[in-house]
Amino acid sequence: MKRAIIIVLDSVGMGELPDAGKYCDEGSNTLGNILKNIPGFNLPNLESLDQENINGMTGYKPSKNPVGCYGRMAEKSAGKDTTTGHWEIAGLILDIPFPVYPNGFPEDVIKKFEDSIGTKTLGNVAASGTEIIKLLGDEHVKTGYPIVYTSADSVFQIAAHEDVIPIERLYDMCKKAREILSGEHAVGRVFLSSIL
Repeated sequence: MKRAIIIVLDSVGMGELPDAGKYCDEGSNTLGNILKNIPGFNLPNLESLDQENINGMTGYKPSKNPVGCYGRMAEKSAGKDTTTGHWEIAGLILDIPFPVYPNGFPEDVIKKFEDSIGTKTLGNVAASGTEIIKLLGDEHVKTGYPIVYTSADSVFQIAAHEDVIPIERLYDMCKKAREILSGEHAVGRVFLSSIL
């Protein structure tokens, strides 16, 4: 074999892993739940690969002549973050999961971040991007303070309107956050969410 093509479908889960209980993910099955709840939903290309024969998948007709290989894998790495899976595909197994912050980041981390960027921040909670922007977007525009939030994954997210905080400054904030978020606080990702 000269070449293999790997296509990663993030957030298209096909059932929980054995360690789901460690991460409050019992019953996870994104694709299966979509199939159950959206009548007529189909993915003909996945069907042609015979995904029906993957353990836990129901609702499709098995393909008589699959056009590819199929299977179900479980990570060896500790953790549930998307980055963990990507690293494992590349051959790096993590013994210690990336940290998560269901109650927001510790005050000392936020203080270091605020000191490094020279301004206060808003938020510091676990939330979806759309919800945190609805909740704090107007206050951000009034004060100029960036919104900091996280999610169920190991992420440090900064939300801001580019007319309030120019993109170059936002990139600089991300770099400063990455420098602070090391050691025990080495989150998987630091990224921006723009408010338009």
